[in-house]
Parts: sequence; structure tokens; C-alpha cells
Amino acid sequence: MKIAFLGLGHMGLPMAKNLAASGHDVVGFDVAPAAVAAASEAGLATAGSGVDAATSADVVITMFQTGAQVLDAYRGTGGAAGLLDVAASGALFIDCSTIAVDEARAAHALAEAAGHRSLDAPVSGGVVGAENATLAFMVGGTDEDFAAAQPLLEAMGRRVVHCGGAGLGQAAKVCNNMILAVSQIAVAEAFVLGERLGLSHQALFDVASNASGQCWALTTNCPVPGPVPASPANRDYQPGFAGALMNKDLGLAEHAISATGVEARMGMLAREIYRDFAAGDGAGQDFSGIINTIRADSA
Repeated sequence: MKIAFLGLGHMGLPMAKNLAASGHDVVGFDVAPAAVAAASEAGLATAGSGVDAATSADVVITMFQTGAQVLDAYRGTGGAAGLLDVAASGALFIDCSTIAVDEARAAHALAEAAGHRSLDAPVSGGVVGAENATLAFMVGGTDEDFAAAQPLLEAMGRRVVHCGGAGLGQAAKVCNNMILAVSQIAVAEAFVLGERLGLSHQALFDVASNASGQCWALTTNCPVPGPVPASPANRDYQPGFAGALMNKDLGLAEHAISATGVEARMGMLAREIYRDFAAGDGAGQDFSGIINTIRADSA
């Protein structure tokens, strides 16, 4: 089958490469010429536009930054053809972007109205997960469409979970990342507190990573150098998962919290903290770099 993969950034390119390596016919495109050049250098077939890549495609995978970009690409803008207009009849559209639940449901509706199939399938695992094909996919859509997509998603990830109907993959993602943001802040605060109390980073890690404080933000994304050599703290907080992206995802959480009326004080406080972090140098740092803000504020 022909697969169009649109969005060849830090996440998208290794995902597309893993699909191609598993034997699929993949054609990629990105609006950034440098990303297209990198894809070509990596041996991936590329097209001159998203529409060109998606023409007669059996599967169209998108990995964009915003829901507006997904919807515009699906339906086209300024009278130009969109992806839904040119894909093969009954094509399967898989959106791996992280967008709002209502935007995901709007994308589903557009695809179905055009005679296609649709899934929202945001990912977790960061660039390392994309490169190593160990991503987690949270998928929303019908049982039949999920079954059709599962072999493709398993070529790019280790864990593929069907979360329910349209939009529920995005619902799972927004909840997961709210947990992640809160826990990363808590881990950073604990390390700063431990520093002030005279506790070494390694000692705190050895205790918490084997006790009730154990979590991904500690054992994989440890915010101090040393205990976890592969964590961004050991490379001057190069992302990883950038503060700007965490701020964006918490904006989606804020939207969902407001829409549902949930009392989520910790989630909203994390949103405030990461909004300030992303307004400065933190935008381009790994989100675990929040520890430096906590240290500065504790001076």
C-alpha cells in the first residue's frame, strides 16, 4: 500500500523511516525544505507538496503542530485541493499530531464525509521513542479502522492502545501529559529540596526510584545529571520534549478542563508554571529544565 507521511520533523522523520524499513511504500513531505532534504538524505522518497504525496495514497499519516494545520490540510485552503480530495477512495487517515479533542473529532467528521476512514493517534515517547520505534500510541476511532492501522502503528511503536471512539486518543494524550507535567515539576522540586537539605542527587534517586516516588519523570527524564545518563540533564537540557511543546499540550489540557468543568488545580498550576517557562529560554529546552527555574525562584 502507498503511505503518505506528512510532517517530517524530529518525530515524524524517524517514524516515517521505521515504516519504510518495515517494507511499506512511504512518500514524505514537510513544509520546511530542510526537513525534506533531511528525509531525502535518509533515503526516504519525498514529494513536492502534501497533496502530491497523498495523491492516490491508501494511508495518509499527519504529524503536525496544531489542529488548525490538520483541518486545513484535510480540506484544503484558498480553493486548492486538500488531502481528502486526492487520496485513494476509502483511504485511512491517521493523525498523530497532538491537538484538541474537538479538533480531532472535526477531522474525523471531515474524513468520513469525504468517504474515508479516520483515526486520531497521538504519541508519547519523544524523539528517542520515535527513533527506536518504541512509541506509545493512543488511538481513537472504530474497531475496524484500529485493526487496519495496528500493523502500521506497531512498526513505529511498542505500545498501541485503542482508547475508544473518535477523539478519545487525544483525550488520553491530554490526560497523560497533564500527569507528566505535574510529576516532572514535583520531581524537580524534590531534587532542589534535597540539595538544600544536603542530600546527594544519587542518594535521592536511589531511594525514590525504588520507592513510592518512582515515576517516568524520575527514572527516564531525571532532571539532574548523573543518575540517568540518557536523560536530557546530561546534555544541557537539549530536548527531548521541549518546554514549548509541553506548554502547548497543557494549553489543550486547560481547554479540556474548562470545557468539562473539572476541578484540576494541580493541572492548572502546571499550566501556569510551564507557560512562564516557555515564554523564555525554556521554550527550546527539555521540559525537565524546569528544575533550573525552581532553583532560581528558591534563591
